[in-house]
Amino acid sequence: MKHIFLKAALAALAILAFGTASADFGVGVRAGTLGLGVEGRWAPLPYIDFRAGINAYDYDDDGGQAGIDYDATLALDSYYATGNLHFPLSPLRVTAGAFSNQNEVQLTSQDTGGLDFDLGGTPYSAGDVGTLQGLAYFDDFAPYLGIGLDFEVFGKVGLNFDIGVLWQGEPGVDLTADGLAASDPGFQASLEAERLELEDDLSDYKAWPVLSIAFVYNF
Repeated sequence: MKHIFLKAALAALAILAFGTASADFGVGVRAGTLGLGVEGRWAPLPYIDFRAGINAYDYDDDGGQAGIDYDATLALDSYYATGNLHFPLSPLRVTAGAFSNQNEVQLTSQDTGGLDFDLGGTPYSAGDVGTLQGLAYFDDFAPYLGIGLDFEVFGKVGLNFDIGVLWQGEPGVDLTADGLAASDPGFQASLEAERLELEDDLSDYKAWPVLSIAFVYNF
């Protein structure tokens, strides 16, 4: 978790430095499906503002993917910039932007208790397979589109709500094994078939749903 707080601190310093150049400026802290984050806002025009920030968090989980049980970590890590168009006399806004996207899924196969693995439709003993290590990654550039609601009290403090979609693209997957058969060509062919199956299963992550709430303070 240390790298998360370090990045948040650096981003906060950059945002505060940027804020000194504008009288209509705000900062916020955010939590949601992209992790925890900090954000800066600059409003040069009455119904338009620009926002930049950083999100990071690690979600640990377990479950089956492509027929194998894994311990999984969804490692969220992204930077973003958005433009926001506000509707007059309404808290509603439309948001579009771009993310520098380093989100990834890290996978480690669970102990089968001596039971066989099924790799790409071929059974292998636990000793032949050893431990499977997988990494799913996405496009470095990811567009975002959503809507939001901004509620403020006396123009100073408030809550922001966002809902949208981050288009991460089709995942790429790396998959390795360290068992007795790891260097066997036939095993490598089965491992590649399993990798492709895992890639297909994780394609659901290409369109990442964004839900978040932020507490903001305007200068």
